Amino acid sequence: MANLQLGRTQFGDPANSGKVLTEAEALQLLEDWVPNERLRLHMRQVGALLKTWALERESLEEADAHKWWLAGVLHDADWEKYPEEHCRRIIEELERREIDPTIIRTIACHGPRHFGVEPESAMEKMIYVFDELSGFIHAAALIRPNRYEGMDVKSVLKKLKTPSFAAQVNREEIQDAISRTNLTLEEVINFIIKIQPDVSL
Repeated sequence: MANLQLGRTQFGDPANSGKVLTEAEALQLLEDWVPNERLRLHMRQVGALLKTWALERESLEEADAHKWWLAGVLHDADWEKYPEEHCRRIIEELERREIDPTIIRTIACHGPRHFGVEPESAMEKMIYVFDELSGFIHAAALIRPNRYEGMDVKSVLKKLKTPSFAAQVNREEIQDAISRTNLTLEEVINFIIKIQPDVSL
């Protein structure tokens, strides 16, 4: 497996604080960089979860919540085309576009074990929390006749304890991400179940 360690913990230029991509620009980048529709869906889900969390749980203004959305919707932009340079490519692209460094660093934090960047801010911790867990819950929803409708926390927890289900999802990373917050796994699962159907059509 490729060494994805980024070798740095500072990203972007502080002078670019507040500079963002518009929603249209971000979705165009997604279209250009990510051919796989299922991967694009995952990234939109993480973006939606982060934005809703920012608005509802962090009480942020729309402009700040947009930064959370951008980090989520672009975090895996280079994973499909450039797996050997995952995270590095999208970080360099956003630095080239002079995007707010908090967005770039959040993307670098979505897999601390892989990229070597430890989540510190709330935005950085929550992208790590939502990334693996939202994909797992979506996999669980896809095998249900009514998808997310009627899904409960208990059924998700049961599947998490079943190693053969969605075996590619790293349970240790899910637990590690949760342990860095003051949240419970049950609380986050419930939030994801409530929010994800909006972008899961």
